[in-house]
Amino acid sequence: MSIKGPAIFLAQFAGDDAPFNNLENISKWASDLGYLGIQIPSWDERLINLKQASESKDYCDEIKGTLKSFNLNLTELSTHLQGQLVAVHPAYDSVFDGFAASEVRGNPSARQQWAVDQLMMAAKASKNFGLTEHVTFSGALAWPYVYPWPQRPEGLVETAFDELAKRWKPILNEFDECGVNLCYEIHPGEDLFDGITFEMFLDKVGNHERCNMLYDPSHFVLQHLDYLQHIDIYHEKIKMFHVKDAELNPTGKQGVYSGFQSWKNRAGRFRSLGDGQVDFKSIFSKLTTYGFDGWAVLEWECALKHPGDGAKEGSVFIKDHLIRVTENAFDDFADAGTDQDANKKMLGIE
Repeated sequence: MSIKGPAIFLAQFAGDDAPFNNLENISKWASDLGYLGIQIPSWDERLINLKQASESKDYCDEIKGTLKSFNLNLTELSTHLQGQLVAVHPAYDSVFDGFAASEVRGNPSARQQWAVDQLMMAAKASKNFGLTEHVTFSGALAWPYVYPWPQRPEGLVETAFDELAKRWKPILNEFDECGVNLCYEIHPGEDLFDGITFEMFLDKVGNHERCNMLYDPSHFVLQHLDYLQHIDIYHEKIKMFHVKDAELNPTGKQGVYSGFQSWKNRAGRFRSLGDGQVDFKSIFSKLTTYGFDGWAVLEWECALKHPGDGAKEGSVFIKDHLIRVTENAFDDFADAGTDQDANKKMLGIE
């Protein structure tokens, strides 16, 4: 099995100006750059009507037809913004309110229910599209307490994860009903930000079969986490892949936390593909070794480079890293053609 690609996540590119202002225009743009797939942010009504997609297979078929006319596939849908709103600590109420529909802003309970409804629609829409994976954020209740000072009260984190699991379990069940894996992007700012927190959540939701991961090494570089060993540990749970680069250049003045600096001035920052420190040759090799056959999707974020250049270079970068799996062993030419009797004789077995 081989990784598919290149594909591109449209969230960072969609806008009011052509060619980014509707699905047809942005699809042509992506296709012209050599992409074979697109990942659609479900909150962007310039690209998709999520409610209609959840209710009408015909509507989904029309979208797939539009993409097919540009030789594109729909790789997955995303609910990053809505997933964030499933669990919001009060400290972030005003910051995240803009992610929600206008009618529920300023009302945390209504906003949360709106977010849950969005995820439920996304499960149905994914099924109507014939998709098998979906990506989201977990949201966060415990994140403000990520650093253990002041000392965390006993049971605080456990209570947060109990509540997080309570909110997500019905959503996971809906995705199960629809035959779709729900893949959490492991991401600082979410309660699921590394392998341990993912395991904590997975345990709380009863090792739910649909609880899986999106693998994005850029977030692990910024935490100084071993992103290659992460694949060895969690490859069975990795169902999606964002190809995003990053760098961490600590100094005598700043490190992982980066001193409240802007992205441009942080020790840890995202970079366009090939401009950072991620060892993508090893990543593609490991994922291929473990049989990952999902899409390699560019998520472009960079503190320096223009997005147009990042998108253009990213298509070529991913294509050059794809590994077409061989059907034969490289030393087949030397096969002696022995049989079981010959094998026993070689081993001295009577």
